[in-house]
Amino acid sequence: MLEVTDLDTFYGRAQILDGVTLRMDGGEVVALLGRNGAGKSTTMKSVMGLVRPARGRVRFLDRDITGRPSHAVCQMGLGYVPEDRRVFTELTVMENLEVGRQAPRDGVPEWTPERLFALFPNLAEMRNRPGGRMSGGEQQMLTIARTLMGNPRLILLDEPSEGLAPVIVEQMAQTIAALKTEGLTVLLSEQNLHFARMVADRAYIIEKGRMRFDGTMAELEANPDIRDAYLAV
Repeated sequence: MLEVTDLDTFYGRAQILDGVTLRMDGGEVVALLGRNGAGKSTTMKSVMGLVRPARGRVRFLDRDITGRPSHAVCQMGLGYVPEDRRVFTELTVMENLEVGRQAPRDGVPEWTPERLFALFPNLAEMRNRPGGRMSGGEQQMLTIARTLMGNPRLILLDEPSEGLAPVIVEQMAQTIAALKTEGLTVLLSEQNLHFARMVADRAYIIEKGRMRFDGTMAELEANPDIRDAYLAV
């Protein structure tokens, strides 16, 4: 589904990613773990074409998408939920969803507003509310729902649990589990190991732009030295 090979990415002269490599198969939920500033968001932006890597390759569905414009990557079926949510504050929930609408894709569940309201009951109760009058957790749900309106094959979630109340984090975990049941492939970046435990099949750990661990969640659980070295606060 997704293969990232030897990515080097810079912001100006500062190197952020150094040889980042990861791969995902269809239907997996994979967590990209690391402390703040480790390179998680830059990895996702490099995949999405928001930042152009200096070296390396990104392949999606066996097609080279390295450095392609983000709108072209999105049209291929790769969805992205940024860390800062970016809802259209003056548009209603329904209008935000319509902005994300794309045509159905073969072999991918077709998402409609009503299906999304079943997945996010809170949104159903505020379909005519402007995005700017929603809580942070509600905006996060809306951003994910808007991305799903594009009927993606794979969705990138950047820090989906950050800044959310514990009860909303639990709801977010249930949502990701439901998306996996639908056959969606999910890559999520996280600092919250507890959240990753609830949803992920496998994990990568990134530190200072380099991959430090690649394995199943069970293998990570069995390796406290790795957790303490790269994830402990």
